[in-house]
Amino acid sequence: MEFLYRVLLLLLLLLLCVLAFMSFDIAESANCYNTGNFTVNGTYGMNRDLALSSLASNTSENGGFYNTTVGEDPNKVYALARCRGDQSAKDCSSCINSTIPDFITNCPNQKEAVSMGDCTIHYANRCFFGNLELSPIYQITNTDDLTVNLTQFDQIWESLMDGLVRNASAVTSGLKFATGETKLTKFQTIFALMQCTSDLSKGDCDFCLRQSVSDYESRFHGKKGGFVHKPSCFFRWELYPFYTRLPPPPSSPSLLSSSPFSNSKSNTTAKDSRHIATQTVTIVVVSTTGFMAIVAIACSLLRKRWKSKHAVKGMDESISAESMRFDFATIRVATDNFSNENKLGEGGFGVVYKGKLQDGRDIAVKRLSKNSEQGEIEFKNEVLLMARLQHRNLVKLLGFCLEWNERLLIYEFVPNSSLDHFIFHPVKRLLLDWNKRYKVIEGIAKGILYLHEDSQYRIIHRDLKAANVLLDAKMNPKISDFGMARLFVGDQTQANSSKIVGTFGYMAPEYVMNGNFSIKSDVYSFGVLVLEIISGQKVYLSNGEEGENLLTNAWENWMEGTALNFIDPILRDGSRREMLRCLQLGLLCVQENVARRPTMASVVLMLGSNSVSLQVPSKPAFLMHSIIKPESSSFASASAQSRRRSIDFSVNEDTTSDFDPR
Repeated sequence: MEFLYRVLLLLLLLLLCVLAFMSFDIAESANCYNTGNFTVNGTYGMNRDLALSSLASNTSENGGFYNTTVGEDPNKVYALARCRGDQSAKDCSSCINSTIPDFITNCPNQKEAVSMGDCTIHYANRCFFGNLELSPIYQITNTDDLTVNLTQFDQIWESLMDGLVRNASAVTSGLKFATGETKLTKFQTIFALMQCTSDLSKGDCDFCLRQSVSDYESRFHGKKGGFVHKPSCFFRWELYPFYTRLPPPPSSPSLLSSSPFSNSKSNTTAKDSRHIATQTVTIVVVSTTGFMAIVAIACSLLRKRWKSKHAVKGMDESISAESMRFDFATIRVATDNFSNENKLGEGGFGVVYKGKLQDGRDIAVKRLSKNSEQGEIEFKNEVLLMARLQHRNLVKLLGFCLEWNERLLIYEFVPNSSLDHFIFHPVKRLLLDWNKRYKVIEGIAKGILYLHEDSQYRIIHRDLKAANVLLDAKMNPKISDFGMARLFVGDQTQANSSKIVGTFGYMAPEYVMNGNFSIKSDVYSFGVLVLEIISGQKVYLSNGEEGENLLTNAWENWMEGTALNFIDPILRDGSRREMLRCLQLGLLCVQENVARRPTMASVVLMLGSNSVSLQVPSKPAFLMHSIIKPESSSFASASAQSRRRSIDFSVNEDTTSDFDPR
């Protein structure tokens, strides 16, 4: 039985691997229209960039289809985005976000353009919503020829396509999307997908898809799969499953969910009765094998789940898996019994040590304070969140330890300490030229965008600052310290807290004054961080006069036309244009009006393309200084203990665990 279990499991894994390698995403095709150009820094260019920057989040939140307008005539921009019907909200957002930079690069100043692939983006200076758009056309086919009887194939294939066209065009609400499959031979199945933009009428969708099918047959008849893509519709078929099967709508019994496995003439004929009889044995064998494999996998998962629940009571089973749990004895040996020589830094909730595992891996171990109630909250936050987050610009959590009174978090070791050890240091700052600083800014922005929009959850960091950005051996930034992070669920965009936590100078004014925080709170912190990086100065100028901080200094130089005076003098050999754009971007992020701050998707877009125009910033918020001015000594010390005020708010003046290699 054990041998059979292993064989079945191996076969199932091999099948999944084969299907995974066979599937592929359709590369985007950007088409620039010759209907007129615009000035990159003009009103139309700004409106286009604003429209594009809104597409990813809005399309994913609206079920995969979204259209919008920005501006007024003659600079009004119409924009539309469509994701494939089987894409998740995360994949939809990611597809659009990854398409836009190349889209803008390929069509930098055309007034109309369309990008077609697994997601479609279309903008223009005319209203095309609801119009049937049949060109340009983007089509590709597999090079291999079919090896079956083409006459028989055509009958089966055309019947499936006809059913899909009718089902996709018949959808009255939501995505005009349908998938289906039908048996070609005993061992071959045809899989197909069709979709129209949701604003098309039933007749236009039907016409668009039928013409696409006709286009394919006229050019690629006899080939093994391919697709035809037009601005208004999309059609693809293959001899392997390439889409995610979705459950059929309960209110649409006539859709293809009842018919994709047969052609229109095969349900009731005597011929198919004989065919069904020959298939019965195969179906029974395959079903039995599949059932046994599923049972074996289910038993394995249940066994792991039981172990997980007993490993750490009350914690999420995927996190408390044995693979992530470290023995306290192992960590004690790795850190030489938590010796002072291995101490990297000290933060508000404990001490961080460097360690080396028996397999040679360097690690950073955060040992949480035993006496801190907040430490328990931080531990659960960091484990629950970080274990699920995988991004090159986030510090990777390797595991945890929860034994006796010890709570340990084990991270990858990041050798170059934190960003504040470089940009504020009189000597080390020389190691960060402008190119490196720009890369750091981009990396931080991408990490925050992942937290806000592209990860499995929507996460607000709430303590983004230079001390919480670590630098690896190649000076790539990695955001750390998620003890204060908050998880938003569903469509939640903001929340309120009665206890304010964070670091003075980086906290948004609406959060300090009213306890309101959102993704725009992180945007504000990012803006402060950008201004620190390009100036080499802390948010509170150590030699500044009363009421002066880094934001006022940046704003005054911007308004007086002396912006270059704000730039760190050691960066004089860098690109002045990029520096001034980053200064403008930083000021946009710290605007007092929450609605006027850009999203991180817009920030990444602005950083990734110089052709994206930036809005003119308004006066930044100066509320922080009127509340409290921190002692300069608490900011100067790289490992200062956090001072927490428990009356109205708790402030983390330097909470980060500094991973400072020795």
